[in-house]
Amino acid sequence: MKVTYNGLWKILIDKNMNKKDLSEKVGLAPATISKMGKGEFVSMDVLYRIGQALDVDFGDMVSMKVDQEDK
Repeated sequence: MKVTYNGLWKILIDKNMNKKDLSEKVGLAPATISKMGKGEFVSMDVLYRIGQALDVDFGDMVSMKVDQEDK
C-alpha cells in the first residue's frame, strides 16, 4: 500500500495556501514536506500538528491506495 496526501493538497488550495505556507504555519522541515510530496510516510505527530493547524481530520488529509504488487 502507498499513502497519498491529495486530500491535504486540496485543502491547501481551498485555504489559498501553498506548501511553504503550511511548513511555516506548522513548523515543518522542508524534508517533511518533500516526503509528503513523494507519497512517503510521515509520523502521526506531523499529521496531528497539521490537522490542528488547519482544523481538519486525518481522513481529510491522507488516504491509502493499493499497489498492484500488494494484490
